[in-house]
Amino acid sequence: MSSTTKPKKALICGIGGQDGAYLAQLLLSKGYEVWGTSRDAQASTFNNLGALGIKERAILVSMASNDFRSVLATLKRSDPDEVYFLSGQTSVGLSFEQPVETLESITLGTLNLLEAIRFMEKPIKFYHAGSSECFGDIGMEAADENTPFHPRSPYAVAKASAHWLVANYREAYGLFACNGILFNHESPLRPARFVTRKIISAACRIAKGSTEKLELGKLNIVRDWGWAPEYVEAMWRMLQQEKADDFIIATGEANSLEEFVKCTFDSLGLDWRDHVVSNIALFRPTDLLWSQGNSAKAERLLGWQPSSKMREVIQNMIAVENVK
Repeated sequence: MSSTTKPKKALICGIGGQDGAYLAQLLLSKGYEVWGTSRDAQASTFNNLGALGIKERAILVSMASNDFRSVLATLKRSDPDEVYFLSGQTSVGLSFEQPVETLESITLGTLNLLEAIRFMEKPIKFYHAGSSECFGDIGMEAADENTPFHPRSPYAVAKASAHWLVANYREAYGLFACNGILFNHESPLRPARFVTRKIISAACRIAKGSTEKLELGKLNIVRDWGWAPEYVEAMWRMLQQEKADDFIIATGEANSLEEFVKCTFDSLGLDWRDHVVSNIALFRPTDLLWSQGNSAKAERLLGWQPSSKMREVIQNMIAVENVK
């Protein structure tokens, strides 16, 4: 980049989360000026940015995505080339307890950003973090971009609504707006309440002598688990295309939660059956039995494909957990 060329600017809404932190790291490595939002940037700790050693390199500002004035003011202040909307209530389980907040933070937040970008009348590219949860139960098949949605949680309903808002603004107003329909993607930056992090952390403690029992919900659910740092690369690639489009990002490999648990405990020389119990109290009102993605379109058009699948994800997470 020459001294006369201004760096690209990106605004990451939800920079403090797993995906936001890894995306910030990626964009900084590419020479971007990175802005990031939190509802209260002064009070937020941004621990994930700190863990990656990049907290001081991002410009952190407060923004309430459900407040249009706040969104528009943040866009005017940051003047970004690219906007990544990764914030909102992110837990499927919690969405059953907080459906209103979930719908508002995800759907209204997406609408406010799209409308503010339209008002700006600048060639801003927009990425919305969609979700594989939108598909619901489709049987033992890998979903692609043409698979119909059948959301089965307030979280999935919110993400499906936001997906169609993005498509509508792209078609009606000509905005460069993309949906990334990401299947499960994990890392050590996952909050402790997420089942993969819960499993890894407990297994590592048990391997060090803890006598605790790991309590989980349904063990027969099947998921497509990938590595989060690879998935944010796909987000960025979507916004580098000449034409905006929607893409599924997944490994294409399906494994049950029991297989995830077994592989984790096997890696630590333990028999999972001695340490894990299924607790009916942790069952969700409606839980997807099978979730698997087909990312052939992303491979063909974005040149993206995963190099880490479930077993590599587990090994990566154990390696970090064991140095804490």
